Amino acid sequence: MRRPEWPTVALLIATYALWALATTWAAALWLPLSVVLAALAIAQHSSLSHEALHGHPFADARANAAAIWPALGLWVPYYRFRDTHLAHHRDALLTDPYDDPESNYLDPVVWARLPPVLKAALRFNNTLLGRLIIGPVIGMAVFLHADWRAIRAGDAGIRRAWALHGLAVLPVLAWIWAAPMPIWAYLVATYGAMSLLKIRTFLEHRAHERARGRSVVIEDRGPLALLFLNNNYHAVHHAHPQVPWYELPRVYARNRAHYLRRNDGYVYSGYGAIFRDYFLRAKDSVAHPLWPRP
Repeated sequence: MRRPEWPTVALLIATYALWALATTWAAALWLPLSVVLAALAIAQHSSLSHEALHGHPFADARANAAAIWPALGLWVPYYRFRDTHLAHHRDALLTDPYDDPESNYLDPVVWARLPPVLKAALRFNNTLLGRLIIGPVIGMAVFLHADWRAIRAGDAGIRRAWALHGLAVLPVLAWIWAAPMPIWAYLVATYGAMSLLKIRTFLEHRAHERARGRSVVIEDRGPLALLFLNNNYHAVHHAHPQVPWYELPRVYARNRAHYLRRNDGYVYSGYGAIFRDYFLRAKDSVAHPLWPRP
């Protein structure tokens, strides 16, 4: 039996404590502070859910699922996140418009058929500002539409994931109902959390001929790196998905040249550079520039 990974356990406890503080004491003190703290806690909980589906902090998958069981973010079922994210880890399919569940690229043929208004929205979504403002709406709309179609087609696994998600949402809503924080303010916090997470995913992958050149390294050790649990070392995470979050910077630093050679120099100095370069400028095209692949 592998020992529990205590840094992750400690962060789980701290995250739930911050969430409880945000929805009670902070809500009674000043509602904007409550919303900000709740958004941070929800985003951190999502990052911890990512750790859980990769086998942390416990050796037993059921224990990991139990550790992040309350659906603080309300919208995404853990077991759907688990299944789609593990499918995303098939690196040969990264950025594939059809088979990568986390791809933001479209088949050029599909793109050409979209109405102008939708094209404009998706172009805006390819700037960091757009990703922060409308990214959560677009992402959830695509996700919910796909799951609803699958449920209507008879997919029992997806239906079960949503049923279990309902059980995980109930205690969160019961808590908010009794807490000083209004439900509308909590919904704002969940949207803010999704916006924060869009910063992490904005440049995680690019279109590249070789699969190993599609994942980024962002050499950031600041607050956002902690919020995202070092997933900014994304090429390292894809190379070693079993490595816990607190080991990723050390693994990268030990062989930096190897990882930058491996991902063909897809690297940024930090999140500040990304805000500077792409806050108002599209990172690339919505239509996959290398599609169809040979």
